[in-house]
Amino acid sequence: MSSVQDVIYNWLTIKVVCDARPDDTAAVETKKHFEEMLSEHKISNIDITTDDVMYYVTYNHEDESKKTRFPRELIEIMLNQINSEPDKYVNYPEEK
Repeated sequence: MSSVQDVIYNWLTIKVVCDARPDDTAAVETKKHFEEMLSEHKISNIDITTDDVMYYVTYNHEDESKKTRFPRELIEIMLNQINSEPDKYVNYPEEK
């Protein structure tokens, strides 16, 4: 079982990718997976703020307000990798 911190970290990392690449179907599907994990861990009411160095996350866990933070460098690593090598991360849209 993943820790609450791990689930929030993974969700936030893929959320940043989705926000930058809303048509990336793999990222959207992965984000949905982590949103399900957030729900399973009873995490709700997530609010994210940033500054030049950190992402600050406030959330409710089992009806208790909590806070955590992550360095931008860690959260944005996946997006930076995609942006630096776009040929490796081609989007394959869903067939309709």
